[in-house]
Amino acid sequence: MASIYKIVPAALWGAAVGAGSFSGAGVDLVDGYIHFSTAAQVRDTAAKHFAGVPELLIVAVDASALALRWEPSRGGDLFPHLYQDLPMGAVQWVEPLPVNANGRHEFPAAMALDGGRDGDTA
Repeated sequence: MASIYKIVPAALWGAAVGAGSFSGAGVDLVDGYIHFSTAAQVRDTAAKHFAGVPELLIVAVDASALALRWEPSRGGDLFPHLYQDLPMGAVQWVEPLPVNANGRHEFPAAMALDGGRDGDTA
């Protein structure tokens, strides 16, 4: 099963868990879909959109459990977009995404299990 990833503020995710589904962050609500990244894309997403931002989580989601649209974005790469709420049943795991002393995010070891590059930082 292929994983896709969502970077989300911890407080926003906590509210979603309580509600039973995730409707998206501010940019998702404005765009009309939930933005996700693949393992190959998520580090660049963190660097571009979340540089230095603390108290984030990275959420791994089973892509095969969702009706995704793969649409071009940065540099023409295809990114997974979800045009409905994310059901909690599709979530595989959730881990903190801490910021190191250099202001870069440290990705969890769980990324290696999903085909991500263990130990990389964005």
